[in-house]
Amino acid sequence: MKFKSIILVGVLSIAAFFISYKYEDLSLNFANDKGIQEVEEVEPNLILVNKENPLDSDYKPSNLVKPNIPFADSANEEERYMKSESSMAIEELFRSAEQEGIKLLGMSAYRSYDSQKNIYYNRIRSVGKKEADRYVAKPGKSEHQTGFAIDITNEDRWFVKSTEEAQWLAKNAHNYGFILRYPENKEDITGVAYEPWHIRYVGKETAKKIYEEQITFEEFIEN
Repeated sequence: MKFKSIILVGVLSIAAFFISYKYEDLSLNFANDKGIQEVEEVEPNLILVNKENPLDSDYKPSNLVKPNIPFADSANEEERYMKSESSMAIEELFRSAEQEGIKLLGMSAYRSYDSQKNIYYNRIRSVGKKEADRYVAKPGKSEHQTGFAIDITNEDRWFVKSTEEAQWLAKNAHNYGFILRYPENKEDITGVAYEPWHIRYVGKETAKKIYEEQITFEEFIEN
C-alpha cells in the first residue's frame, strides 16, 4: 500500500510538472504576442522622451541613414544620421527652404547615449549644472538618441527667434512632419528652455495638430 502511494505521488508530480510547463509556455507566447502587438500599435515617431521618460543606455534606433542635406562643419559623423523616415522628411524641408531663399544647415541629429553623456558633462564644466540642465538633456533623456530629432542652424551660426531662418522654420516645419519640440514659454511643461533650432519628427498629421493647437508634444501625448 505504501509502495502504491509512492507511485501515485510520483505520477501526480510528473503530471503537475508537464501541466505547469505547458501553461508557462502558453503564458510566454501570450506575453510575446502582446509585446509585438503593443510595438505595432505605437508609432515609433511618437515615442515621448523627456526627463520622466528616458531611453535605455544601450538603445539605438534602427534604419539610421545620412540625409542629403548640408551640415555645419562642426557636426561629427554620428550627428549626420537620422531615422530613414525623418531623413526623407528633412530633405524635403531643406529643399523647400532653399527654394524660398532660406539657407539652412544641419547641426546635430542622432546622438548616442555616450555622446550625450559627453556633451552634458562638458557643458556642466563650462557653464555649471544649473544652466546646463536648462538646455542640455542628461544621457538617456535626449530626443537625439531616437534619431527623430535634429538641431538646425544658419550660415551665421546664430539661430535665434528674430532670424529669418528661425521664423521660416517655426512657420513651416509642421508641413514636413516636424514640430518645434521646445517652444517659447512652455518650459514648465517640457522642462527645457525655448530652442528655436531643435525640431522633432512626429509625422505630418500629428505635427499639423500640434502646430494648429499651439501645444507641446507632452500635451499631445497626454490628451
